Amino acid sequence: MSFETILVDVEDGIMTITMNRPERLNAWTHQMGSEMEAALKQGNSDTAIEAFVVTGTGRGFCAGADVKDLFHAQAESGEVRQGSREPGNWVATVRNSKPVVAAVNGAAIGVGLTQILPMDYIIAASGAKLSCRFIKMGLVPELASSHFLVSRCGMGAASELMLSGKTVIAEEAKELRLVDKVVAPEDLLSEASAVAKSMGENPQSALAMVKGLIFENMAETDISLVQKRELAALMKCYESAEHKEAIAAFLEKRDPDFKGVPGR
Repeated sequence: MSFETILVDVEDGIMTITMNRPERLNAWTHQMGSEMEAALKQGNSDTAIEAFVVTGTGRGFCAGADVKDLFHAQAESGEVRQGSREPGNWVATVRNSKPVVAAVNGAAIGVGLTQILPMDYIIAASGAKLSCRFIKMGLVPELASSHFLVSRCGMGAASELMLSGKTVIAEEAKELRLVDKVVAPEDLLSEASAVAKSMGENPQSALAMVKGLIFENMAETDISLVQKRELAALMKCYESAEHKEAIAAFLEKRDPDFKGVPGR
């Protein structure tokens, strides 16, 4: 599959998806969103792919929605387009995906930020700028970010980020728990790939269930329901070939070979 607004590279089981509109700081368009979603789905259907890294080309990660090509056209025509995907599909794709790690190499503004909030881990380069500045455009946050920001940062910090539209540097974002780790720019991709590898090398069936449990239970107040979901998933794990391989490897004092499990 060929793409026009992103680059796709695979190395050692990790698919790196790079937003590639550097002349516009990788500003988001409907085409870019559709292509990123297609790349994730392509990787998820490929057994050779274990996990993903998402980053940007050049100085920016993603400077938000393209004001000229998207917002201006909408304002002039009075027609609001949703592109080739229905609202919420990006979040569902990310949460139902193999592990996804964001490598924020530069400015992550608006949708540039909200698109990574559902991902499993966010690493930012030192000095990168992040902002949920929808309010500055007379808009509200999307992609379930009013949920994920509160989950990541807590109500107070999330409220300030959304209601003020302030921009924070990576180091402050780390203190707010908006990002999980800050590294030197030259170490960003290697660190993101290492984290993605540490997740993706584990049993894929169990990974999918863990991601589902995190998403379903992160805001669940009924603890009995939380445990019920966990137990149902655990019963499936007990019957899996990957669990049996892990037991055999432990008893035989060797590393488990999850890739060689039949039916993987």
